Amino acid sequence: MTGADGVVRGRVAMGHHRLLATVVGTVRVTRCAWRAPNVGNLYPADAVLSLPAVRHSAGLAKLAVIEAVRGSFDTAHAAITARCGQVIGKRQIEQLVAGAAADVDAFYAAQTLLPCTACTVLAISVDAKGIAMRPEALRPATAKAAARARATFRTRLASREKPARKRMATLGVVYDADPAARRPHDVIAVPGGRGGQRRLRPRPRAERKWLCGSIITGPGTVIAKVFDHAEARDPAYARPWVVLVDGARHQLDLIAAEAARRGIAVHIVIDFVHVIEKLWAAAWSLHPPAAPAAEDWVAAHALALLAGHTDHVVTALTAQATALPSRRRDGIDACIRYLTNNAEHLRYDQALEAGWPIATGVIEGACRHLIADRFDLAGARWGLAGAEAVLKLRALTANGHLDDYWRYHLAQQHDRVHQTRYQDGYALTT
Repeated sequence: MTGADGVVRGRVAMGHHRLLATVVGTVRVTRCAWRAPNVGNLYPADAVLSLPAVRHSAGLAKLAVIEAVRGSFDTAHAAITARCGQVIGKRQIEQLVAGAAADVDAFYAAQTLLPCTACTVLAISVDAKGIAMRPEALRPATAKAAARARATFRTRLASREKPARKRMATLGVVYDADPAARRPHDVIAVPGGRGGQRRLRPRPRAERKWLCGSIITGPGTVIAKVFDHAEARDPAYARPWVVLVDGARHQLDLIAAEAARRGIAVHIVIDFVHVIEKLWAAAWSLHPPAAPAAEDWVAAHALALLAGHTDHVVTALTAQATALPSRRRDGIDACIRYLTNNAEHLRYDQALEAGWPIATGVIEGACRHLIADRFDLAGARWGLAGAEAVLKLRALTANGHLDDYWRYHLAQQHDRVHQTRYQDGYALTT
């Protein structure tokens, strides 16, 4: 037996064994060792059986992934113990999950996607959400700020003090949507509410959603990954590309730069729900708390924005703001700045006529599902590698690709563990 080092192992020793923890308990694997002086042993049976380098089997590793991505590591350990007995510890579950995510990026890079018709909207959305991290996992600026902060009290937090520091994770989504043209009052009711029996036109429906995310890399890397996947869906740029964002300036700059680098014409649309919130903030500058008239005021200006009259809304708000004392103008001034700075991305009349989505509900839901439901468990503080692995595996599971990925991952793991040890490697067959 010749190893990858070129040394021939000409002696064989019988009865070598190793323990393997599986879903049916711990088993003893006995095999032959091929030996030579001053070099490591080779175990061809390990390659034929594609045994892992660690003690835990591939089936147990997949079970650990399934349980760990949907609940805490303690819950995963309890579920595995109830099903398989005492075959694995909590720390080993964390290690298996971290190793299981090693091939996610390569898996998606190797995928071939089916094309859609040229009229189908290709929608892209990006957002960020914080995860409570251990001190050593914070970004340098956040860690420096945390080190400077001093607690006011010994036994409780003072006003605006936080119990933990967070690191921002960036999420991206790509999905298809058939165009669904609408009118402004299909989106929001006219002042006073809707009347009659007229049926509302349906909104575009998100289909074939693909999610990704990262806490280690910055938003620029995630945006590039999202554009890579979108290009795989539409390599000829024949479809309308619609990018939905919440108005964060750094995201807008990164998206514009990525689109320009690739020579892609994208239509950037600011989330209409965020615009509504700005209008409500302005309404409380003009109306007393809980005044019913505020709702009609917001509805009137929202309908004007949906009709494409952003300049008229800004002019009206500016005129109303001049009559207010400076102490009451914060909300309305912030709304005016927001509408003015993002006017080029508020062409809702064109978006509605073309049948495009105008809200970021898909990525907002992804932030809640991928991060809040798993990472915001009480008392959870994350390390960098564990958070990255769980985030990628939750996105993979949400995409419905776990089984396909696991076959790919096992093949890649076989190459890393066994193929590299032999001059004539053993290929993994299915």
